[in-house]
Amino acid sequence: MLVELTFKQKVSAANSFVKADVLDQTQNAMEHALKPDPVRAKSKYHHGDLREALLHASHDLVAMHGAENFTLAQACRLAGVSTAAPYKHFRDRDEVLGLIVTRGFHQMSEQSMRAVEAAGVGTLAGIVAMGQAYVRFAVENENLFRLMFGQHPVLKTDEVVMGEGLGCFSKVIEQVAIYCDRNGVSGNPDEIAVRLWTFVHGAASLLIDGDYGVVAPGLDVDALIERTSPSLLR
Repeated sequence: MLVELTFKQKVSAANSFVKADVLDQTQNAMEHALKPDPVRAKSKYHHGDLREALLHASHDLVAMHGAENFTLAQACRLAGVSTAAPYKHFRDRDEVLGLIVTRGFHQMSEQSMRAVEAAGVGTLAGIVAMGQAYVRFAVENENLFRLMFGQHPVLKTDEVVMGEGLGCFSKVIEQVAIYCDRNGVSGNPDEIAVRLWTFVHGAASLLIDGDYGVVAPGLDVDALIERTSPSLLR
């Protein structure tokens, strides 16, 4: 009888241990399920990231398809947010396009000045490099370049856009003024800068529109800028 009782006690104890172990595993599983997934949490936009996420998505869409085909709804889909999200940060589509253009001018200015600094500040080589960088920007950012220069007329009256555009052009005037001072050129730096910009902008536009390919196949635009710039700096 004692042996039988002892055996039953052992079986009962074993069953109790198994049940307790199962309960512990179940509780651990539930606790793990209730914990936030760090990977999933990182994939969602925080409040401070949403504005930038929408701007990046909008920039990419303009770059790929052109401003004429851009909608805020497309930007929302690309950013993975609701179509109501943009209006918490932007007035409308025009404001988003204006910010894209503003950043475009800032990017162009930075690239141009890096080219100048590499070739020589206030030198002929530096001014040539600036013009070549301008054309390169147009080729690499064709749809953005078109938007920056008149594709969306509303932006021409946007004070922020105008200010950034004039700031970009002021870098050209500054380099021309240094060049004129160093080389005894008596011409007005502002007028000379306009001549240079008119030539380089025209060259960039003709290149991205494919017109050079029709009238002058194989034209080396960089070499053209190098040959022509000295005559414009008088």
